[in-house]
Amino acid sequence: MNALSLTELQQRKIMTQSGFFAALDQSGGSTPKALLAYGIKENAWSGDEEMFALVHQMRARIVTSPCFNGDRILGAILFEGTMDRDIEGQPTADYLWDQQRVVPFLKVDQGLAGESDGVQLMKPMPGLPALLDKAGRKRIFGTKMRSVVNQANAAGIKALVRQQFEVAAQILAAGLMPIVEPEVNIHCPDKGKAEALLKAALIEELNSLPGSQLVMLKLTLPEQDGFHTELVKHPRVLKVLALSGGYSREEGNRRLHQNPGVIASFSRALIEGLSAQQSDAEFDTQLDSAIQSIYEASIT
Repeated sequence: MNALSLTELQQRKIMTQSGFFAALDQSGGSTPKALLAYGIKENAWSGDEEMFALVHQMRARIVTSPCFNGDRILGAILFEGTMDRDIEGQPTADYLWDQQRVVPFLKVDQGLAGESDGVQLMKPMPGLPALLDKAGRKRIFGTKMRSVVNQANAAGIKALVRQQFEVAAQILAAGLMPIVEPEVNIHCPDKGKAEALLKAALIEELNSLPGSQLVMLKLTLPEQDGFHTELVKHPRVLKVLALSGGYSREEGNRRLHQNPGVIASFSRALIEGLSAQQSDAEFDTQLDSAIQSIYEASIT
């Protein structure tokens, strides 16, 4: 019997093991806020290179913590700069899998375009083929790309989902697993209606996927309990993740409990309470508590 390939091993882990995703992909615009929440003020660096070095130190501290491993964490989503750096002398993606048994993903979008028809599409990505090639060489399993729904506008939502799946097709063709992330803004005036329009558009695209292709979805925690169940059970969906989207960890976990089959992919809600000023013991205790609470909410 042939041994499973790395991709097959990682896909099996995501498909069969309980756990959640750590979103460690804050990029240019959100990095200062992430550092501030971590206790590092904006005057602590001069220029982007120093800022990204500081955020890499934060991420490396999280990833090397004894409690951060594949027992409860299935995958970690990285910013390109994190993928390009090392942790303890190993490329970050290799460290995640070889040392911690956490499957590495890469954020590939280049940010959001201005709002049109109540949504923000992804900016053009002319460098995507080269980035996907680099990700494959660095043993990245999959990708993530985010766009945002601000209004319950059917035409806008349909265009947003179409763009997501057009890019997903490129990612699948490159041999990587796409996480499609059409976030519904938690302050959307008619969030429930927007979620209904989004689900209908997603199902239409999922039903049109060729062959046995799979994608993953990363969605806002819904207004209606169990609302994503149809997507969780869809044969073209490997996993449905939930973003924290501005909800606190407590509120995010509460909503996760009400949505069986959906697992967390939290960023701010994961690092909530962590501080550069904490001792390693304090840091590890706080992170372990956060991981356990998110894990428990993700296995309902």
